This record gives sequence, structure tokens and C-alpha cells, in this order.
Amino acid sequence: MNSVAREVATAGRELAESLSGEQLFVVTERSRAGEGAGKVLLVDGGEEVEGDPDLIAEALARAATKKRPSAILVGATRTGRIVAARLAAKLRLGCLSDVYRLRLQGTSIVGDRDVFAGKVVAEVKADLPCVATVKVGTYPMMSEGRTGLEVEEVGSLHRGVRLVETLEKRESTTDLRGASVIVSAGRGFRTKEDLRLAEDLAKALGGALGCSRPLSSDYGWLPEELHIGLTGVTVKPSLYFALGISGQLQHVAGIKESKVIAAVNTDRDAPIFQVADYGIVGDLYQVVPAILEILKG
Repeated sequence: MNSVAREVATAGRELAESLSGEQLFVVTERSRAGEGAGKVLLVDGGEEVEGDPDLIAEALARAATKKRPSAILVGATRTGRIVAARLAAKLRLGCLSDVYRLRLQGTSIVGDRDVFAGKVVAEVKADLPCVATVKVGTYPMMSEGRTGLEVEEVGSLHRGVRLVETLEKRESTTDLRGASVIVSAGRGFRTKEDLRLAEDLAKALGGALGCSRPLSSDYGWLPEELHIGLTGVTVKPSLYFALGISGQLQHVAGIKESKVIAAVNTDRDAPIFQVADYGIVGDLYQVVPAILEILKG
């Protein structure tokens, strides 16, 4: 069970403790469910389901129709959001998106959701039963041990589309959500080759490399998995080092839980300095080599 499923399982356990009777939670990440308290279901749609939002939603819909769960919780990953929306439509249920601090209120589930790039917290509610995507990085991960799980076979599933071609996608092997130190690169880097400076600093600090949205989505210099921000990964390292990142609200929303934020930028008025604990106004091409020399000494 991966880290996202283990986080979602914690959310399920907390909710299940508030329910009475034989209520059922289906906690899932991709085609596999995680653990929770009370009665928790593993939905098995076979190997062909893995990674296909349509088939995952269909597998869960079949299981939910038979078992009638009180809620279906899905990790708010790129695939998870698609699955939740399609599943809610299939079952004609309400859907809460990117929520955390889930709780019961009468016959409804209430969750908090960041809006306006994290400047405001909105309270959203849906009547039971419902579907909800749980924001990644907001719940602790449940231990690996599996107890009291029930497997529900949903039978044969068939794709409604034909696969024409598969293009290889460059993926990162680093899970930024668990990194204690992150060095993140932004538009201040002039070329892709110059990212070696950020990589060297990350290595010297024993950390991982991340980036702002333009470097992954616009330029394609780094994998999407390294994109940190409101539409990317939310992180909370002990040290977050922002190099050449202006610090727009979308990016800050993904790093605000960091214990210490340090930033290097040539613009003394850059928004990143408003949230940084330590800031250096200077050219990263001069500052980073100087820091590396100090670390080597």
C-alpha cells in the first residue's frame, strides 16, 4: 500500500470512529483500498484496472452498489480526482474535493478545503453517502500492517476506449512529500543545463530537487511529479530552499507548511521573501556556488 493510500486510510479511520452500526468505508488509491477502522473494503478489479480512471470508477461503483458504503474516500492525486468525479456521477452522489479535517455533522460529512491559494479555508459539506478526495499531505500515514480487510471481487471489466499508442513519460523516483530538505528551482534558471546548480545544492544538503510550475509544465525541463504548488505537490519539509522562484500564491500554497523557508532571488520585492524565514537578494548563479563552497569546507 503506497503512502497516499496510507494517508487516506487514516482519514477513514478517524471518520469510522464517529459512525455507529455496520457502516462501511471504501478507502482507495488507484484500484486498491487502504485500511481504516470498522469495516473496510478492498476492491479488486484485476490487473487491467490499475491506472485506468474509467475502470477504477466502474470497479468501485459495482462494489458500492452492492455494499452501500457510507463514504468512499480517494486520494486527491491526478488520477484520484478523475476517479472520484466519475464515481460520484455513476452513483449520483455528492463529491467533496481536496478536503481535510473530515468530520461528521449529523447525517453529513464536513471537510475543510483551501481556497484562494490557501489564503482562506472553506467548510464544505455533503450528505451521506458521498465521495470525497482527501488532500495529500494532511494526514499521517497509517502503519503497513493489514488487519480486518475484506476483498470484494467485481468481475470482468472492459475498457470503453481503444488504446492506440503509449508514449513514455519521464517520471521522478523521488517522493517529495516525504523529503526533509527540498531545493526548488524556478524561472531564475536560464537554461535546463543550469539546473545542475540546484541538483548539486540538493545533494550537498542531503535533500531532493523540486521546481515551480513553469519548469515542469511550460518548459518541460523536469517531471511533473517535481512540480510544487497548488496544482502540484504539497510539501512540508524541515527546510525548503527556493532558488529563482518569485513566490506567487499558487506556489506558496504548496510550501506553507515547511518548517524553514529560505529563498534566493534578484528581486528584493519578490513575494517569496514575504514567507521566507531567510532571504538572499542576489544572483543564484553567484549565490549557489558560494553556498556550495561553504558546505564543502
